[in-house]
Amino acid sequence: MGTYPAYLHTVLDCRRPRELAEFYRQLLGLFYRPGDEPPTDGSPDDADWLVLTRPDGTRQLAIQEEPEHRATTWPDHTVPQQLHVDYLVGSVEELERHKDVALGLGAELRLDRSDDEEPLYVLADPAGHTFCLLVG
Repeated sequence: MGTYPAYLHTVLDCRRPRELAEFYRQLLGLFYRPGDEPPTDGSPDDADWLVLTRPDGTRQLAIQEEPEHRATTWPDHTVPQQLHVDYLVGSVEELERHKDVALGLGAELRLDRSDDEEPLYVLADPAGHTFCLLVG
């Protein structure tokens, strides 16, 4: 491959992989890796590993089943935040739109700094992973 390892994707653990994959697929406009799409023949969806890509096939996120997953309680530190992802938007108007989309998809607002010098929201996805939407 080269001198350094190549980034492949970020993996998120959760109890319900399809639910979390759908959240990020819809929020970020991603696509399932071929073969990871939801079943359309009525068979049970027992996927425990799903990969989401950009339209060109570049991997972005993998979602992995972890039955013992515990959501972070951030900003309370009872269950610490171990990782979060930042997503950049172009304007305050886009920030508000994407925040509303995330909330509509099941996210939870954890921190509102939309009136700061660097406007941002910290949200938690349906499995409790925190992420930031910020204007850059």
